[in-house]
Amino acid sequence: MSPWQFNGVVRLTKIGISFIVFTVCAGFAAINTGNNALYIGLSFMLGALMLSGIASKGGLKHLRVELEGVDEAWAGRVARGRLRVVNRSRIWNVRDLILTADELAAPILVSLAPRRGEVAVDAAFLFRRRGLVQLTSIDLYTRYPFGFFLKKRRVKISGDVVVYPHLLDQDVARERFSPVEGDDQQPSSRPGPGSDVHSFREYTRGDSLRHVAWKKSASLGRWIIKQTESDAGRAVHVVVDPYKPRGASDDDFERMVSEAATFIYEALRRDLAVIVVMPRLELRARGSEESRAVFRALALLEPRYEPFAQTFERDSVVFAVRRADERKSA
Repeated sequence: MSPWQFNGVVRLTKIGISFIVFTVCAGFAAINTGNNALYIGLSFMLGALMLSGIASKGGLKHLRVELEGVDEAWAGRVARGRLRVVNRSRIWNVRDLILTADELAAPILVSLAPRRGEVAVDAAFLFRRRGLVQLTSIDLYTRYPFGFFLKKRRVKISGDVVVYPHLLDQDVARERFSPVEGDDQQPSSRPGPGSDVHSFREYTRGDSLRHVAWKKSASLGRWIIKQTESDAGRAVHVVVDPYKPRGASDDDFERMVSEAATFIYEALRRDLAVIVVMPRLELRARGSEESRAVFRALALLEPRYEPFAQTFERDSVVFAVRRADERKSA
């Protein structure tokens, strides 16, 4: 646990403990001697303690934190984002403010949150699992104004982040997924990017408008996409089967999703076209913009407990959770 993290609302700092001890000593000296100067000094010291409590409480009370956004987030990897700290107080500036949360990779120091003002700060997020993550709260700490007390306040924050699956290590990925490039350069009869028209089909989400058959679309009154023959080694067909057999654990399912995500990530990084098929969903990607829909679908993929029939190409790469007996025999 970090030195500024604690479960209470107020905690004395080392400076605060020393100050209180010195105040008590000054109080005993004033009582024993009856010295007016000591009484005046004691009054100032007690007043400083009271002002410290009022100022820190009043400053934290009017602080709000808003999530501006998070860049592409992968499980287990640091993602960059932005937070906005708003100070609605009419009186108090808050200095040396520390922000912490379970989703933050490291605490954030805000040197000054001006009264009736706001400040935007860069934040490093670290999400441990894929899926839709809801940010609900963030803890604020401050020693303002004199450093006698460390005050804490938990504020609500509203924001959703889609976290992509965990990617396997690069060395493992290169060794395991290197066959995706292939060595055969003969044309295949599989739909994909190429020069010759293979067939026509209905439009699906993720298709590029460059592949629209305009004349056929106009005659039929709906979007029709041209499918061309792909060059072998320049396109890959991936099938992700979310069926979770009996005896398989949640970690087995997450491992399968991570393997599929790593395979697709490596294929796109090598400038290959990827066709991803899931139950009732088919996505195509070639480039960072189109790949977001694919990784978002993998991030939100839930296990199915009944087998689901899927059709796929003969040379498709299939990702599925193996049964317990298959894992033992492997």
